Amino acid sequence: MPSSRAQDSTTRRRRMVAVGSVVVVGLGVAVVCASTGGPSEKDTVQRYALAWERSDWTGMRREIDGGAQKRYPAASFAGRYRAAIDTATATAVDTGRATDEGHGRWRLPVVVQTRAFGAVRGVLHLDVVRDGDAARIAWRPSLVFPGLAPGDELRRTTTLPDRADLLARDGTPLAQGVNRTSALGATAAAIVGALGPIPADRTERAERLGYPADAQVGITGLERAFDEQLSGVPGGQLRAGARLLAERAPREGAAVRTTIAPAVQEAAVTALAGRLGGVVAVRPRTGEILAAAGIGFSGLQPPGSTFKIITATAALEAGVAKPTDTFPIQTSATLSGVELQNANRESCGGTLVRSFALSCNSVFAPLGAKLGAQKLVAAAERFGFNRPTGITGAATASIPPAAEIGDDLAVGSSAIGQGRVQATALQMAIVASAIGLRGRRPDVTLDPDKWDGEAPTHEATTARVARQVERLMLAVVRNGTGTAAAIGDVRVAGKTGTAELKSTQACEPDPENPESCPAEQQQDTTDTDAWFSAYAPAGSGHPRIAVGVLLVSAGAGGDTAAPVARQVLLAGLKG
Repeated sequence: MPSSRAQDSTTRRRRMVAVGSVVVVGLGVAVVCASTGGPSEKDTVQRYALAWERSDWTGMRREIDGGAQKRYPAASFAGRYRAAIDTATATAVDTGRATDEGHGRWRLPVVVQTRAFGAVRGVLHLDVVRDGDAARIAWRPSLVFPGLAPGDELRRTTTLPDRADLLARDGTPLAQGVNRTSALGATAAAIVGALGPIPADRTERAERLGYPADAQVGITGLERAFDEQLSGVPGGQLRAGARLLAERAPREGAAVRTTIAPAVQEAAVTALAGRLGGVVAVRPRTGEILAAAGIGFSGLQPPGSTFKIITATAALEAGVAKPTDTFPIQTSATLSGVELQNANRESCGGTLVRSFALSCNSVFAPLGAKLGAQKLVAAAERFGFNRPTGITGAATASIPPAAEIGDDLAVGSSAIGQGRVQATALQMAIVASAIGLRGRRPDVTLDPDKWDGEAPTHEATTARVARQVERLMLAVVRNGTGTAAAIGDVRVAGKTGTAELKSTQACEPDPENPESCPAEQQQDTTDTDAWFSAYAPAGSGHPRIAVGVLLVSAGAGGDTAAPVARQVLLAGLKG
């Protein structure tokens, strides 16, 4: 029988063998992990791939080795990926299942969906290294796109297809073929717009879409509004250095149908008669733009007394004026010590209806001052001022913030559409539409398929106040300054505007007393813009057409702009 000392020795030897076995097994596991990767490497690759799919450049950069992070700061790293996306016209990146190729190398399938070249497929080989206690990707610039070798530059050559046709709402061609011709001639040309080199503010967007640098794009009118649909999908070749990665032919876009009604468009062009100005017609219920001529979208000018539609609305809302109120009959009003005159020093006032019908500055300037800048600006913004119209290329009507308008004189001037108030014919057609729709301002569109049926609307005022303002606008056309817009038995609601471009201190000379009106105060019709804002038929809450007319330096709105509006209203009512 062995002694106890011998037994202890045997036990110690067995324990040493067991510990040694554990160490060997542990080293074996470590060797396997080092040679075949391991969970940490796979996790790194998966995080990197997922971040790439999300265009999360910061997340990708966290997974690369410290040396690469130093060489490529965050902005440089992200910039390389963005440049590759723009060059390839990439729209999405999809990564496949990463597989371990051994010795820290991982195989990652990648599919890049592009606009110009279709799906570009490739494989990235990612080397994963130990960076401190973490597994990191040994990053190099050629990893920004599949198929690149070290030193390769990703480059492309692209061409655009023939431009697609532009159609009126009834399918009549407005612009066809390379020469953009139409049987409607000047009627179509007035709304189609022009092509030209890519503007500087659209260069980045054009590059992402794959346009060649010398492309001709829409810069005005319908060509601008629908440029991307009309341009189709570019095609060409994508290369990594000299190697071809992908190739596809350009694809022509489908013909684009618009909201333009040929008969209404022809009436607008004919009535404008080549004068500097703009005419826009809208179908209020659907928000569809039926016609646009001249600078109807882009011409920003003081709207003059057409803005009194908004001032009257705000005054009635706030109780500053009531339909039963009467006002002094006078030629002017004094605000902040300055005299604001009626047009041609006319004496007017009386009831609110009569004051609106005759467009009395002596009534509405003080009403605006009494209302205050804050409420005046809030009302204007509900009617769409300081808000984009949603039409590409259209200017935004504006009124300064209440705090920046100034004293009572400035507020009163703003209330009659002077001062720093600016509007387009499109905007004043929208204002008229809002009153016609019982206080609901419609969104407008050139795309007949943008929404199904009626346009989205926004509250400009209450239905009660809108009906009250409608009565004021009906009086303008029945027996006020806008009688030239009257159409037989049709109820036309409108408002004239005569916007002073230089001075509101105007008078008419008396042949028997020339000194009563100094030359510097005599009204020159070239110093005033003529405006008219209207809709018809009034009374039902469902007008069929609304118009905005601006004639630059053309005299009084009732004399020159109202007859233009009448022609366009007639055409719209027939359609």
